[in-house]
Amino acid sequence: MKTSLSHIATIHTGVFAKPVSKGDVVYLQARHFDEFGALTSALHPDLQASKTTEKHLLRPGDVLFAAKGAKNFAAVYESQNPAAVASTTFFVIRLLDHTILPAYLAWVLNNPTSQKILKGNAIGSAMVSISKTVLEKLEIALPSIQQQQCILEIARLSKKENSIVLKLAELRQQHIQQQLINAIDKSNG
Repeated sequence: MKTSLSHIATIHTGVFAKPVSKGDVVYLQARHFDEFGALTSALHPDLQASKTTEKHLLRPGDVLFAAKGAKNFAAVYESQNPAAVASTTFFVIRLLDHTILPAYLAWVLNNPTSQKILKGNAIGSAMVSISKTVLEKLEIALPSIQQQQCILEIARLSKKENSIVLKLAELRQQHIQQQLINAIDKSNG
């Protein structure tokens, strides 16, 4: 079964705020993430608490979608993260029920097929942006929870395999370089 994102979630924008050196709440920005939605830096509270920040505090399971700029990705806000609000770079997607896992939705949004659709409908030239309407209309396949978990596990294992293959290639290259250096040393000895 497929449905549009607007039927399974609410979508609202992050807030505009000015970070400070020491605050009560983390102001999540795209710079905190890599292009795959993984946190790349430690999060430090850099925004003063207020009625606005309180109203926009992220909940565990909220999916953040970076809709502005060249780096469009989805990430799940986890309960172990400190209290935070999303910047205006993000749409905050809050699922309406438990028929879809937040991590599965993030995987769907990060999937090359979805990325192609979203980027194909982006607007602007200097600062490309994906609109809320485009995001709301995105068709989401809704397999069972068990199937979603299997998809996520396969995706995790695939990512781990890619990491191992890259490390193996790096080690192979180091080994070859060392063999060449050893051959040169023997011929000069």
